[in-house]
Amino acid sequence: MNRIEAVNDFVVKFANVNGSGSASANELFAKAILRMGVPVSPRNIFPSNIQGLPTWYEVRVCEQGYLGRRGGVDLMVAMNPQTWDADVAEIAPGGYLFYDNTRPLPPAKFRPDVNVIGMPLTDICNAVYAEPRQRQLFKNIVYVGALSVLLEIDRAVIEAMFAEQYRGKERLLASNVQALQLGREFALEHLQWPLGIRVRPADRVGEQIFVDGNSAAALGCVYGGATVAAWYPITPSSSVAEAFQKYCGKYRVDPDTGQNRYAIVQAEDEIAAIGMVVGAGWNGARAFTATSGPGVSLMTEFIGLAYFAEIPVTIINVQRGGPSTGMPTRTQQADILSCAYASHGDTKHVLLFPEDPYECFEQAAQALELADQLQTPVFLMTDLDIGMNQRLCRPFAWEDDVEYDRGKVMSAEELEAGKEFGRYKDVDGDGIPWRTLPGTHPTRGSYFTRGTTRDPYARYSERGPDYIYNMERQLRKFQTAALMVPPPVVRRADGPTRLGVIYFGSTSPAMQEALHVLAARGVLVDALRLRAFPFPASVPDFIARHERVFVVEQNRDAQMRSLLVNELEVDPARLVKVLHYDGTPVTARFIAQAITAHLQPQPENVA
Repeated sequence: MNRIEAVNDFVVKFANVNGSGSASANELFAKAILRMGVPVSPRNIFPSNIQGLPTWYEVRVCEQGYLGRRGGVDLMVAMNPQTWDADVAEIAPGGYLFYDNTRPLPPAKFRPDVNVIGMPLTDICNAVYAEPRQRQLFKNIVYVGALSVLLEIDRAVIEAMFAEQYRGKERLLASNVQALQLGREFALEHLQWPLGIRVRPADRVGEQIFVDGNSAAALGCVYGGATVAAWYPITPSSSVAEAFQKYCGKYRVDPDTGQNRYAIVQAEDEIAAIGMVVGAGWNGARAFTATSGPGVSLMTEFIGLAYFAEIPVTIINVQRGGPSTGMPTRTQQADILSCAYASHGDTKHVLLFPEDPYECFEQAAQALELADQLQTPVFLMTDLDIGMNQRLCRPFAWEDDVEYDRGKVMSAEELEAGKEFGRYKDVDGDGIPWRTLPGTHPTRGSYFTRGTTRDPYARYSERGPDYIYNMERQLRKFQTAALMVPPPVVRRADGPTRLGVIYFGSTSPAMQEALHVLAARGVLVDALRLRAFPFPASVPDFIARHERVFVVEQNRDAQMRSLLVNELEVDPARLVKVLHYDGTPVTARFIAQAITAHLQPQPENVA
């Protein structure tokens, strides 16, 4: 039988039962390869209930450094009888199936083109451990031990990780090392090793860090000056607020008094959460909430208030599958339109699209800054794939002398000197008015904040000209925002081409690989990665230079393409949809295949 042969370039997928304790063991496997200097990109695919349903953990090992999902599985570690048939079907021909053969399975359960590796994991654990829970938990470490032999993963690396994790807990350290050794001894004595796929030490990780996007965004909020967070738990965003609380406990506590310099509130619902953030922003605090699509739906009326009253608000939207409850633990980019135009009436909001944890950190801080400067809601549009999965990225960078720019905030000294104050008056043509913070001056600079119409001095007015003045000024402010948001990143092909592609956010790792695949096929494509809405002038310029521009996104309705058409008034025929929305991260194979298929000559209709 043929077998896949590859060094430092393969995909391993673990099929487990949620709640079995497998997550930490699978993560241990991925990090051990990482510490051997080989880039990995793991993805946790889990159900939306607490325990009992299937869960998967996919690890791409790629010395070239590609971090997107590749597609296909080279080694399946099948630990869940419920999903056996589907898991076995995923394995590439010549791949490997590792399973617990304590109970024999009929030949019909196997594929003739797959290499089968059976190991009596249950029997091994039953012989050593008396407690049922111990048997369950240590079975995971036992199979990691066996895999370390089969794939030639350095045992010393794993044991060093155990020593770090269980420092001061010698009993736990010893039991985990014992379970690891049980797996290694059985594999060394009874299994054929190494497999055709295996790990060799490399030096391809460098100074990169391994972190999830939610933690990165939370740390970015700390560095960006956020002192208030209000949130309601919702998958996949809850860990943003939890990480923010952890970082605030470290960095936002007065060392002399022990008093907290932050406020974090778990509200009774999303409506209350955004209301608290709006109130904090009005009062001068840098404040944010973290949520997902259903939460944004509930928040829209307050978002409209913040837009029309011009109050700084930052909303971190970790997108998931929708609509309604949708797929709470799957990823999509399907909240683009709902956030760009959130609330009733004519509204337009700033959206930022980070591609990895580094940009989650950077753009979370930038979102807080832009919200202050523009006096408006700003959305950080991440998703489950970036937010909840650990990813290699550049180390975070921050200048120690950074000073926050609060934008047009009038001081007591300026008011005292007689500077004219009109809360909603455009004084210099950029659409952004001056504001004051509560308590700035005892008699000057006060105004009534309202969600109803008013004149430039915040006085209630239902006059059409006053309303038009404010609405057109908001448009000018949005045009100003296009000059302030992160510009797109353009990547030119190696030669002239009339083909372009636009992509954004979590599609970036797969897109970068797809461009290499296409180039190898002789298909040259210029690429533009969007990093923000409103779109800077370079975006329509890019579209105008190409006959066809593919727009790659992870939703059914081509929402980014619709936004481009609506805002830039480009010919829709020039923008070709490339859509992926089954809840899994898009792969380079899918993108390259979709673009290649579109370029093939179409058969003529024969009457």
